[in-house]
Amino acid sequence: MDQLAMKKLAAKAALDFVPNGAIIGVGSGSTVNCFIDALASIKHQIKGAVAASKVSEKRLRDLGIEVFSANDVSSLEIYVDGADEINPQKMMIKGGGAALTREKIVAALAKKFICVVDESKQVDVLGQTFALPVEVIPMARSQVGRKLVALGASPEYREGVVTDNGNIIIDAYNFLIPEPMKMEQTLNNVAGIVTNGIFAVRGADIVIVGSPNGVEVIE
Repeated sequence: MDQLAMKKLAAKAALDFVPNGAIIGVGSGSTVNCFIDALASIKHQIKGAVAASKVSEKRLRDLGIEVFSANDVSSLEIYVDGADEINPQKMMIKGGGAALTREKIVAALAKKFICVVDESKQVDVLGQTFALPVEVIPMARSQVGRKLVALGASPEYREGVVTDNGNIIIDAYNFLIPEPMKMEQTLNNVAGIVTNGIFAVRGADIVIVGSPNGVEVIE
């Protein structure tokens, strides 16, 4: 079974957690695209969605699902999103698609965060296989880079990428994160960082993992 097939398995399983008549939060990325496609099959059962990226917003609209602004809702029953890495404590690295800030905003609105991944995304320690994305105000690029070096990372500017918020992305390579919650807060206190891709303060509540053996739901 290839990686896409495993993503589709996990994404389809997430439909079981979608409440009738609700506005739900939807993240971004390849696994979320699978979820959005699956969501179209029950679109008559939901009121609509709040999307964490312009790409997801367009995909939802193209499938006939109404899209609401995050400012239109006071809370969401669920938020469904993928991860670039996830540890056994359900803490994640996200932001491979540069939508990390909006993903954190929508996740913060949700009563329940459901993370859908294929088995390749599971790690013991965050930073093992994926660089940590950091969204940065452009004028702070060099300053933030120096701070990341001081913290032990190898920062690289992601050429040609502008976030939906008009900012840049610096990827922190060679950066193991044994204490995700502490590091998330440390980085968010650096002037010029909008947010970073550690999702630990608001981690997942449920993880749905697709694998060649089927789907595992971790609660």
